[in-house]
Amino acid sequence: MIWTPHATVATLVEKDGKFLLVEELSHGQAVFNQPAGHIDEGETIETAAVRETLEETGWRVSLKGFIGLYTYTAPQNGVCYYRFCFSAEALSKESDELDTDIIAAHWKSLDEIRALGEQLRSPLVLKCFEDYYSKTHLPLDIIYEHPQ
Repeated sequence: MIWTPHATVATLVEKDGKFLLVEELSHGQAVFNQPAGHIDEGETIETAAVRETLEETGWRVSLKGFIGLYTYTAPQNGVCYYRFCFSAEALSKESDELDTDIIAAHWKSLDEIRALGEQLRSPLVLKCFEDYYSKTHLPLDIIYEHPQ
């Protein structure tokens, strides 16, 4: 068996004291998550974070900092995910058309996010928000990607 972790990105976008969340379908259940998704082949990690945020929420963002790298093995499928998490600034609402698995985009306070409990897609969702407040955000140039 070959171990194949999945490389993903997540973006924490704060505006007026609220965070941008997506309500999405996962294994037939409606759950809440940061705008997040897989890095496409040939795409930089930063480009993936901006793209996923736009596709899932309709918001164009500018990345501000790197919050951290998180690993999680999902109990539903045994897949290991490596999540690169960024903070970002909301620039403009570009579209109301969202990815097919996205039910809606919402702005929620940290207290409202905590109250979602089991409705959060994974434990990483709340952990990333807690780290947003408790850790120093690293500059984006901490990430080096060798040109292809």
